[in-house]
Amino acid sequence: MAAQQHTVTATPFQQAVWEAIRQIPTGRVTTYGDIAAYLGTKAVRAVGTAAGRNPNAPQVPCHRVVCADGKIGKYSGPGAVKRKKELLSHEGVEIAGGKIVDFETLRYRF
Repeated sequence: MAAQQHTVTATPFQQAVWEAIRQIPTGRVTTYGDIAAYLGTKAVRAVGTAAGRNPNAPQVPCHRVVCADGKIGKYSGPGAVKRKKELLSHEGVEIAGGKIVDFETLRYRF
């Protein structure tokens, strides 16, 4: 018997979140709340959940989504938060004390 492949069916909301994330330019960050506002919802936690279920990281650059206070937050991709820091650093985003340096300057607003 052949092995079955498991495919994840994304919800329309997840797809919308991932499409918003694709718009974040290299070297910039945005927040879960910014994405929620862009999508016309107050469901900030649902945005975080959708970002965490992104199957196409880093092509869909969810590492560029951070907390509202500039903390880098979580990363569910391989390598966890360490990898998120590496990806951001590689793009020129400086992190100190777990926060984005010059957060408001680098913050991308839709």
